[in-house]
Amino acid sequence: MKIAFFILVALHGAIHLLGFVKGLGIKEVKELTLPISKSMGITWLLAAILLITYGILYLIHSKYAWLVGLLGVVISQILIIIFWKDAKFGTFPNLLILLISLIAWGQWHFQSKVDQETQHLLRGIHDQEHQNLQENDLSELPTPVKKWLHNSGAVGRPLVQVGEVMQKAEMRMKPDQKNWMQASAKQYTRMDLPAFIWTVDVEMNPFLNFQGRDKFENGKGRMLIKLNSLVNIVNESGEKLDEGSLQRYLGEMVWFPSLALSPFISWEMIDENTAKASMEFQGTSGSGTFYFNDQGDVVRFSALRYMDNNEEAERKEWIMDISDYQVFEGIKVPSKMTATWRLDEGDWTWLKLEVTDLKFNRRN
Repeated sequence: MKIAFFILVALHGAIHLLGFVKGLGIKEVKELTLPISKSMGITWLLAAILLITYGILYLIHSKYAWLVGLLGVVISQILIIIFWKDAKFGTFPNLLILLISLIAWGQWHFQSKVDQETQHLLRGIHDQEHQNLQENDLSELPTPVKKWLHNSGAVGRPLVQVGEVMQKAEMRMKPDQKNWMQASAKQYTRMDLPAFIWTVDVEMNPFLNFQGRDKFENGKGRMLIKLNSLVNIVNESGEKLDEGSLQRYLGEMVWFPSLALSPFISWEMIDENTAKASMEFQGTSGSGTFYFNDQGDVVRFSALRYMDNNEEAERKEWIMDISDYQVFEGIKVPSKMTATWRLDEGDWTWLKLEVTDLKFNRRN
């Protein structure tokens, strides 16, 4: 589809050269019946150059292609209006280029906003890579949590201050949805002042996608979802979202085992393979339960979370089941998992997630 669109744009741009040829008197163009001055001919050439350049930039995925596309469309359409009798059919490809360029602008604007928020979220982190997790640091932790930290390989390695997680995923937005939507995501998680920012790009079909950003910072959660990067579908905040975001932060401790020592987290041992973690930070609190196997691997995290953010929302059990592990930078962490809501009408597994890369204590 990208190649087809490029060919369309290139042909559309090339047709503009006819106005240049006639305007400069290079050759008679019978298809153009209206007179064209030299200055207008040069303007036709400019539109052609911009449109063809846009097509090339689009093809190579330049993040600024939209800017050239919008400029080319504006000049082209002005010319089409002036020479409407001869050029009116050029409006249709211009509308398509305009739509694609606006979507690309939305993606650029969305990503710029996320980049600024990420920089703000990671600001002021001190480099503490020389501080290693020691055996005596584990003295106050429940037995299954100690076993987990040993089994993960975190003991003797640097305390994690910030983590970067790359993910690919499959998602279903409704319990009765049959088709899984493909997604890619990136997350930064901060440990000293609990926070994360997660961005996801979800392909709904060849024509529609949505970009989402979940954020937890200063004890507050914020969710933003945009259709094709342009139209807000969700833009929410509130106490229920704050609590749910904190519980998500707790559950994602499985990628950063040394976070178990956070001063904002307290532990309660339930049995030899189960422990409950509770967290309070800047007025927001929540808890969740970690389940371990006999080897010390985390196999499940469960929490009672608000499923929605409206006034009628109730807490439902949210379960993260882990199916595989991988070693990143010497630490064994879950790499494949599912997320499930346990509802009255039955379980709804809405997410299949795979960690494709994980970096510790590196800030881009």
